Order: sequence, then structure tokens, then C-alpha cells
Amino acid sequence: MGSARSKRQSGGSQLVPIKIVVAGGFGVGKTTLVSSISEIRPLRTEESLTQVGVGVDDLTGVTGKTTTTVAMDFGRISMGARMVLYLFGTPGQDRFWFMWDDLSYGALGAVVLADTRRLSDCFPSVDYFERRQLPFIVAINVFDGAPAYDVEDVRIALDLDPAVPALLCDARHRSSVKEVLITLVQHALAADPDDDGQAPHDPGEIGRGGPVGQVCLSGA
Repeated sequence: MGSARSKRQSGGSQLVPIKIVVAGGFGVGKTTLVSSISEIRPLRTEESLTQVGVGVDDLTGVTGKTTTTVAMDFGRISMGARMVLYLFGTPGQDRFWFMWDDLSYGALGAVVLADTRRLSDCFPSVDYFERRQLPFIVAINVFDGAPAYDVEDVRIALDLDPAVPALLCDARHRSSVKEVLITLVQHALAADPDDDGQAPHDPGEIGRGGPVGQVCLSGA
């Protein structure tokens, strides 16, 4: 899907498709997040880790990981009666970063997943979306046995702009992931400098006055 900002008709009612990117370091939980929230069977492009990756893929903190995404994850979730989110998970290793431009094209915003055991791994994602001025939030994935830090401490460690939301999440739980996605869309709408709160944007009607804004800002 090239762009989330297009229109389609279904049963006489207008659906507003929104493209969301899920990024972060290797083994941070991107595939888990997409799988836990998707209402369709998620598309995965995972391959087994082999001896070829020894010395290339850093398994520090994720020694139990046996597979890795080599292209993307894809899922879909409807929010309200008129909005559908299409989720594109990026591959984590730097040798696949050449794909990020294509995966991010047409996106409304991005979720950067962070792991407190390997916090530095999400710096490239933060830098990428900052440079491209694509709205993003940081979701701190809570792993069993991982050090627990206050959200503000993580914000300081990542040197996040005060306007960038950060929150704890558990990528295994649908309700937690839903909160993350609502937070992102709210942030992306608030960051829209062209929105006058009146007429929705065309295409996609992504402004606060459109169906996306009405659904997300009501916390649906």
C-alpha cells in the first residue's frame, strides 16, 4: 500500500485508511505488536537466525530470539466505524534500513518501540523520523525481567523533544497496543500545522474536523 491518505467506499460509508509505521531495534517487539492488534492474519516475513548472522546480529538481551523480520510485518485494525489503520513493521537490522523510505512513504506517523535493555537501539529510528519530520511517539515495551525505568527517565536518555509523547506498553496485549495507536494518531493530528479545525483534509480527511479526528479524539 503506497499511501494511507486515499479514500474508498464500503457499504455506502466512507472508510478513512491510515498508514502507520512500527519501527525500532532488532528484537524490540515490532512483530509481536502488529500481531497482537491485527484483526486479520498478519503478514510476516520472518526467517530463522543462522550461524551466518553470528557477529552481525547482536543478540544481547534477546538471546532467546530465533527468527528475524527480513522485509516487513503487516496488519490491519479498524477503529470506530470509519477508520482503518494499516500497520507496517520495519525490519530491525541496519542492513535492511534501505527499505525504510518505501515503508514510510505516505504514513501518517510512526511508533518507535524501545527496550530498556537495549535503549540505544532505538536511536536510529528516532533520528530517522526526526529528520523526515514525520510525527512519532516512543512506546517503551515492558519485557519480563527488564529493568523498570520511569518514562521521564527514558525521555531524558533518548533526548526526546518535549512534544513527542512517550508511554509504557506491553506489545503482547491488545488493549495496550490500542492505547499506543490512539496516542500516535492524536499526536499526528495535533502536529498538523495546516489544520484549522474546520474542513477535513483531502485526501484522507485526517484533520481534527474529519472522521479520523472525531474517532481518535473521542478515545474510541
